[in-house]
Amino acid sequence: MSKPRVRTAKGRPVASTKWLARQLADPYIARARAEGYRSRAAYKLLEMDAKAHFLRPGALVLDLGAAPGGWSQVAAAKGCRVVATDILPMDPLSGVAFTQMDFMDDAAPARLVAALGGPAALVMSDMAPNTTGHRATDHLRIVAMAEAALDLAQAVLAPGGAFLAKLWQGGAQGDLHRALTRGFAKVRTLKPPASRKDSAECYALATGFRGRT
Repeated sequence: MSKPRVRTAKGRPVASTKWLARQLADPYIARARAEGYRSRAAYKLLEMDAKAHFLRPGALVLDLGAAPGGWSQVAAAKGCRVVATDILPMDPLSGVAFTQMDFMDDAAPARLVAALGGPAALVMSDMAPNTTGHRATDHLRIVAMAEAALDLAQAVLAPGGAFLAKLWQGGAQGDLHRALTRGFAKVRTLKPPASRKDSAECYALATGFRGRT
């Protein structure tokens, strides 16, 4: 099958043309449309769960940075009870309770605890900051975001619970890794097939939460 061709529109930056060509050629995007998933990211979660089995029927799950809802959609379909939040709006999903907020706001932890109604079995985050184009800066920013997600996870997780967060491969996540190994029984790095090979994206999965100290 030949790859879709994209004409360079007058005034369109070359980077934008390359991005559009990659989107059109991405089989996961076409598959998501065909199978009714809200984003290609749904397949990343499906692939990681097929390997690590952390989405269990009846489990209470908190999805941070959930919009447009691909991860929440997968978790709900697996029988999880999902509470989702994002600074952006998200269309309703069956089995998902959504609250629009910035999870880093001072009032957010209390609101999310109330929305969950009990300790969570899993906190997951596919969030990434807007990129600056400077690799080292972008890496520091996504690690900081993952650290903030971990702080919240430690406030809402049940003992034995799990934490899953997006990272970019690099050398700045030492403090985060140490915090994960202190707080959880097992920590591993996953790169699902749906994560583009040319991307530095990976995921930290920590299981067996030891409880708040």
